[in-house]
Order: sequence, then structure tokens, then C-alpha cells
Amino acid sequence: MDKKNKLILKNIKKSLIASCQPVPNGPLDTPSFVLASAKASLIGGAKALRIEGFKNLKIIKKNIDDPVIGIKKRVSEKYPIIITPLLSDVEKLANLGADIIAFDSTERKRPYTISQIISKIHSYKKIAMADCSSIKDAMNAANNGADIIATTLSGYTNEKSVPKSPDFKLLNFFIKKFDIPVIAEGRFNNPNFFKKAIDMGAHAVVVGTAINRVEIITNWFVEEMNK
Repeated sequence: MDKKNKLILKNIKKSLIASCQPVPNGPLDTPSFVLASAKASLIGGAKALRIEGFKNLKIIKKNIDDPVIGIKKRVSEKYPIIITPLLSDVEKLANLGADIIAFDSTERKRPYTISQIISKIHSYKKIAMADCSSIKDAMNAANNGADIIATTLSGYTNEKSVPKSPDFKLLNFFIKKFDIPVIAEGRFNNPNFFKKAIDMGAHAVVVGTAINRVEIITNWFVEEMNK
């Protein structure tokens, strides 16, 4: 890993990464809102951003110098993985300036192998972040050269209902098992969860829905009232 990427990882240590991803096709799903949301998140203390989509990444990199995790989501009938499934996605994210490129690292049907995705990311001298759902996912990603392991997909890869709380058990295993940065992501939706993850040893914590998805945040209050 080169000096630039080492410095990026150093600068985001023990920090909040804001995932600025509006509800798809919602009223806030526009590049201008993503940019405003990103700026507001950075003012609030975030040290990096997680941005989905080429148009959104382009406007972010034109206006913001802070580190960005870039992803591209695709829905296909041919395979179940959604996050950065194609080598062409990696190429475009890299060329648009993503500092870190995250990808689905689960053991599911995919158009390209995890090794191919990581090699493609590294060919552009970018940091490869493996979004995992299990211990096996993380082991496979680490063995193939991933630079970051994340708990992003824990609870999202089967037909069961999504848990309400973060997977601290998986996070703890990752932290103890791997000597590369471990990022906590997935339902870290309140300050207590964020602090607990950092205290456990997470390199950083990605927070998205709780600070950027207005429709869902509003509904939390309504659902509580209707119980």
C-alpha cells in the first residue's frame, strides 16, 4: 500500500464515516441533495463519506476533498449481489476519484470472483473494502488481499427479517482475528452503538440511515407512537 492510502486509513481512524445514500427513487435521491448531505455530515464531524452511484460520486469529488468510499449498486436477475459487482464498476469508480472502493464479499453467485474485484481495485492503487456478512466472507476477502474488512452485510443476505441492532459479535471476531482495519457498518444508528464499536477497536464506523434517510427516520417516530 502506498503512502497516500496509508495516510487515508490513518486519518479516518476512530472516526465516523457518513453514508450519504438517500432512499432510492425518493424525493431526496438527487446528486444535489447527496452533496448537501455530505457537506452537512462533514460539518458535523464525519471524516469520510460513503457514496453510491457515478453521478453522485462525480459531484462529490468536484466539491469535497475528504476521503470517499465509492460503490455502485446494481440489481440483476442473474446474481444476488448488489454492491459493485462488475469490473467495469470498479474502473469507473476509480476514474471518478473514489479513494476506497467497497464491494460485496459474500459467498454468493457473482459475475466476477472476489480475487478479480480486489485485483482490479488494486490496479488503480485504490483501497479495497470488503463488505462482509460472515466470518467465512471476511476470511476469503482477507486471503485475497482486501485492505479493509467490514460488517456491512451482516443480517442482509438471507430471507429472515433484518435484526434491529448491529452485529457486535461479528465485529468483535473481526477485530480479534484480522490485523487489517475493521470497519463497523450495518445498523449503527445511535451514538451509543457508534461509541461501543470504537471502544471495541473498530477502525471507523459507517453511519447512514440514522443521519441521511429522512423518510425512515421519521417513520421510526411514527412506528413508536403506534405501538
